[in-house]
Amino acid sequence: MPTEVILPKVDMDMATGQISRWFATEGQQVKKGDLLFEIETDKAAMEIDAPASGILRDVTGKEGIDIPVGAPVAWIYADGEAYGAPLSALEGETSTKSTEGVAAGGTSLAPSTAIALSPVEPTPPDRPAAGHPPLEGEGRTRATPLARRLAREAGMSLSAISGTGPYGRITKTDVEAAISSPLEGEVSAKRTEGVASEGTSLAPSPVEPIPPDRPLAGQPPLKGEGDVLRLFEEGSYDLVPHDNMRKTIARRLVEAKTTIPHFYLTLDCELDALLALRSQLNAAAPTRKTDKGEAPAYKLSVNDMVIKAMAMALKAVPDANASWTEGAMVKHKHADVGVAVSIPGGLITPIIRRADEKTLSVISNEMKDLASRARSRKLKPEEYQGGTTAVSNLGMFGIKDFAAVINPPHATILAVGAGEERAVVRNGEIKIATVMSVTLSTDHRAVDGALGAELLVAFKRLIENPMGMLV
Repeated sequence: MPTEVILPKVDMDMATGQISRWFATEGQQVKKGDLLFEIETDKAAMEIDAPASGILRDVTGKEGIDIPVGAPVAWIYADGEAYGAPLSALEGETSTKSTEGVAAGGTSLAPSTAIALSPVEPTPPDRPAAGHPPLEGEGRTRATPLARRLAREAGMSLSAISGTGPYGRITKTDVEAAISSPLEGEVSAKRTEGVASEGTSLAPSPVEPIPPDRPLAGQPPLKGEGDVLRLFEEGSYDLVPHDNMRKTIARRLVEAKTTIPHFYLTLDCELDALLALRSQLNAAAPTRKTDKGEAPAYKLSVNDMVIKAMAMALKAVPDANASWTEGAMVKHKHADVGVAVSIPGGLITPIIRRADEKTLSVISNEMKDLASRARSRKLKPEEYQGGTTAVSNLGMFGIKDFAAVINPPHATILAVGAGEERAVVRNGEIKIATVMSVTLSTDHRAVDGALGAELLVAFKRLIENPMGMLV
């Protein structure tokens, strides 16, 4: 049998992927370990090797389209292996051979034992196998998890939607149809209410027509694409389809804001001592030879020092270095700091592992390498998955302050604004100082208000006394 080549799962959240490029073509000889194709996930591009040696056939995975994880994209036939029969025929032949050993009278042709084959009642797709936990929604209206989420976001009751899936199960298509035609769903609901307890059907009460530009009472407006597009003149816009990254960002942000109870803490940090130390350290950097001549071994940025300060603050306040799960609080032993990096079409958060143990120069060089590979989508999954906190810095755009959205499984994220000269009062006198505003977004399930304040004060102490980051 040929070796099946599938689309592998290379990311924890990956459900589909796109083949951005094939390195081998139909009928080409490949060796095990040869570069076969490149996957574009929502966060990175991954190169996939051939799982076997032979001739590449039946390339069904096309470039640039969404392919489910685990779906076959091609087959590799060993040298000398017959090719020509469709794979479905091969599978049927295998199935036929498996039953050839049973005689017409129900007696096996094998010399020792006979197995009677009794008919098996097919299990409906919605019913779990024996011994398995019940499916979500069993005993209630049958619906897929995606359909339930869409209905919940639209404020619709599943009981008002007719399912077209197996055994009446409500699917994504059913919910979208009901959203685009809310009046139909209301009529269906009214009809079900008109059935008396004795089983007598009552006539449905009339429903007042609803103008197309007015949302149904109790429903958020502008849920469907059509609801938005009808507000604009045809031809006055272009439609740009969402790529995998944008879809994942949208899904995770909605998940984060609806499931994580955020609260926010803001402090102002004076930067003058940090800026002076940064200048001294950069001036003292040794030089090394590169392709472009001699260059400093490192060049520290304010963000590098923010990463270090945040990591050390978590070590100083270990109870805040946590992640929430339903069964237990995850207390982390190391401070792994994610750093938001803007890339074309979205953003990604590469992780500086054990940042509290690394020197500023190591953090600086590692961050430059991660950011460069993030923009070219060459990060490995382990380089952007996990982490115990994150830093998002918009100071380079002149943003004074903002609040960031927590990225699970983190319990905190620090939003960093621009450093600017402000008037401050010291000992009753007005002085000029460079001040940076920072806002800590916190998951209240894992970190309470006083604990979050303690963490932010520890961060401020390190920023304003930066020599503490060198010892």
